[in-house]
Formats: sequence, structure tokens, C-alpha cells
Amino acid sequence: MTPDARRAKHRLTLSPELREAIRRIAATEHLLVAMDFDGTMAPIVGRAEDARPLPRSAAAFAGLAVLPRTTTALISGRALASLRAVASPPVDTLLIGSHGAEAWLGPGSAGLTLDEEQKSRLAEVRAILADIVEEAPGTLLEDKPAGVVLHTRLAADDVAEDAVAAARSLLQDRKGVFLKDGKRVLETSVVNASKGEGVTFLRQITGATAVLFAGDDTTDEDALARLEPGDVGVKVGLDFTQAQYRVEAPVHVAELLEVLLQERSMAVAEEDSGAIPD
Repeated sequence: MTPDARRAKHRLTLSPELREAIRRIAATEHLLVAMDFDGTMAPIVGRAEDARPLPRSAAAFAGLAVLPRTTTALISGRALASLRAVASPPVDTLLIGSHGAEAWLGPGSAGLTLDEEQKSRLAEVRAILADIVEEAPGTLLEDKPAGVVLHTRLAADDVAEDAVAAARSLLQDRKGVFLKDGKRVLETSVVNASKGEGVTFLRQITGATAVLFAGDDTTDEDALARLEPGDVGVKVGLDFTQAQYRVEAPVHVAELLEVLLQERSMAVAEEDSGAIPD
């Protein structure tokens, strides 16, 4: 093996501490595997509609979704329609969108409904952001059921900073409008929700005895903060985090999911085998 190949292999190896945490959580009675999408399951791209999960991540995630006593979920800032379009999630995977404002728990799930005051407030927010985008080349808007996102990834740094600053100055004190910073985005919403609330909600409805959550953005810290003893939180990237463990990039998330699938498959098989009378 060449030195470059050895270095590449080392970069794709999870830490012993994270491997042990995966082995431990894989043995829990009911496992909830909740993943952020952009920057976690999928690399960050310039155009949100172009994002796709890494094939290895998608395959391992799909494998986990069909295991007994294992629930998979995606918790994203994307609207549910956008999340479905780019993630193509397994049929039984639960979905939390718009930072917790939307939820899909299977056929018959009720959609998000805004009252008249929220609808009016959302229209006002969009008009304000649209005026900013007109003056800030490279910025664009993404509409969600409960909010509007100001994207600045394609803008020059100074333009992006000015656009976000302008949006904040006009919206931060507006009643009923909630702002969240992300990677080159400013999220606005007329519904106060978070990924942390999404994690807590999914734990409750699934009866999960342990949760593994991985995410890369500042908004994922809300979810990491809701984890309990026995859970596993993983930060993707080098930014500050309160997660117990860290991997560098989505390619390492693929390895994490593959290891989890292997360990969970063995744990389920051993438990089921032990449950069969002699």
C-alpha cells in the first residue's frame, strides 16, 4: 500500500471511541437513527436542489430502516417536499422538516397549517427578503410552508454579510418571526420550532430506548442538546459542538452508518436467536 493510500485509509477510519459507542448503542432495545441531511448524508452543494445522499450512506441507511426494532428518521431544515425530492428516503423513514415545524409519520399524517395571522406575517417576511435579494447579487430565496430562507452561498462574502445583516435588522424584532443562522443561510419562520424538539418528539412517538443523531450545522446543536445519557451525538465538521463525537465530512458519515448497520444487524440477530426456545 502506498503512503497516500495509507493516509486515505486512516482518514476514513472512525475513532476507537466512536466505534465503541456505535457498538454499545447498537445493542439497545429500540434504536432511533436520526440524521440531518445536507452536510451529513449529502455533501453541501451550491444549489439546494442538486443535493443527493452519498450512495454508501443511502444504502446503509436503507439497510437500517428494515431492521426490527430500528427506526430511521431525517431531521432537516428543508421543507418536507424538498427533503423527499433530494433524499429519496426509505418508505418507512420518518421525516421532520422545516426545523421541526413539519412532520411526516406515515400515511395520514396531517400537514402543517398556518392561521391567517401567520399567513399574513409570512407574506410580509417574504416581501422584505425579496427586496434584499434584488439588491444582493448571488443571493436567492427558498420558500417553505412556514418560512422563507435567504441563501447566500453563491454570493460574494461581503454581499452575503450585508444581505444577512439587512435581513436581521428588519426582522429580528418583528413579533412572531423566528430567525436561525445556518451555513450561508438565514432561516426565517413564523412557527417557533427546532430540531431539538424534533428529536424529543420522535423519541416519544417511537418509544426509542436510545438515539443516534448526526448533523453538521449550527441548527443541529439544538438536537444534540436534547440527547440523553446512552445516546450518541456526532458532529460532522470542525466547527464548535457539544456532541460527544466528531467526524470530518459526509464520507465519514457513510462509514459510520455502515458500521452501525453491521453492529445493529448482529445485535438484532443475536437477540432474536436468544428469544427462540430450544
